[in-house]
Amino acid sequence: MWRAPQRASHDKGGKAAIAYDIGGRGDQSFNDAAFAGLEKAEKELDIEGNDAEPSEGEGDPDKIQRLTALARAGNNPVIGVGFAYAPAIAEVAPKFPKTTFGLIDDTSKTGPNIANLVFNEEQGSYLAGVAAAKVTKTNTVGFIGGVETPLIKKFEAGFVQGVKDTKKGVNVKVQYLTQPPDFGGFSKPDLGKAAAQGQLDAGADVIYAAAGLAGSGSIEATAKAGKWAIGVDSDQYNQKGLAAYKDQILTSVTKNVSGAVFNLIKSVQDGKPQTGEVRYGLEDEGVALSRSNPAFTKMTDVIAAVDKAKADIAAGKIKVKTAP
Repeated sequence: MWRAPQRASHDKGGKAAIAYDIGGRGDQSFNDAAFAGLEKAEKELDIEGNDAEPSEGEGDPDKIQRLTALARAGNNPVIGVGFAYAPAIAEVAPKFPKTTFGLIDDTSKTGPNIANLVFNEEQGSYLAGVAAAKVTKTNTVGFIGGVETPLIKKFEAGFVQGVKDTKKGVNVKVQYLTQPPDFGGFSKPDLGKAAAQGQLDAGADVIYAAAGLAGSGSIEATAKAGKWAIGVDSDQYNQKGLAAYKDQILTSVTKNVSGAVFNLIKSVQDGKPQTGEVRYGLEDEGVALSRSNPAFTKMTDVIAAVDKAKADIAAGKIKVKTAP
C-alpha cells in the first residue's frame, strides 16, 4: 500500500518517489536521510515528491506491487531505500525502461535503468572506531548490528579495525539483534535497548549501533547510563526524536543518503540519468564522522586522531576491511 503525500503538484519538475525500508519514515536514521533528499529536491528542483511506507513482515511481492504503482503513477526516478528492494527492482525495472530506478545499498541487481547508490560504510565506521578507542575509560566498547547481513558486517569490520589500530587492548563486544530472514532488528527499539543494556552491564562505555530504528533504543539506554553513544546514517545528535539524549551522542557515522537521492533525481531531471554503480566515500563526504556535539569537538586529541586516520585512508596507507 503506497501513499502519495498531499503536496502541491509541480508539472515543471516532474515527479519522483522513494519507497522506504523497514522502520519507515521517522526512524531518525536511514529512511529519514532519504526523505531529506526528496524534500530538498522538492524545494530546489520544483518536483512533486511521493513516498511509500513498508508494511510489517512484508515480502518481495509487496515491494514489487509498491514499485510498480509508483512507476505507473509517473514517478521518475523511483528509489528503493535499502538492499531489501533488490529483487523487486530487478523484477520491475525492465517493465518500465523509460523510468530510472534507484537502489540504495546494493549492487547485486543491475540494469540499463538501475542506479546502484552505494557507500563505503566501513570507512566512516573505522573513524568511529578511532574515536571510541580514544574516549573509552573501561577499555570495553560495543557494536550492535540490526541484522547480520553483509552490509552491516561492513560497519562492524570498519569499527573493530579502527578500535584495534588505535588501542590494541580494547575489547569490542559485538552483537546482532536478528538474523535473516528476520529483519526486525532494524525496526524494534526495545531490542536495541536490551542489547545496549547488556553491553553496558559488561563494562562498555562507548556503543556504536548500526540498526536503523532499533538503534534509537540503544542510544536511549546508553545515554541514560551516562555513557557515549555513536549514531549512524543521519547525524543523530540533530534528530529531534533523540533530543533528550543528544548530549551523550558523541558523534555519528553519516552516510549521505540524502545527497545520493537528490543527485539521482537531479540527474533524471537534467536528462542524464545516473546508471550503474554510484559510490560515495570519505573523499566526497559520502561517508563522514559528524562533529555536531560540542563535547566531541573539544576533544582535540581525538579529533586529531580521526583526521589523521581519514587522511591515511584517503592516501591508501590504511586499507579498511569490508568483512570482519
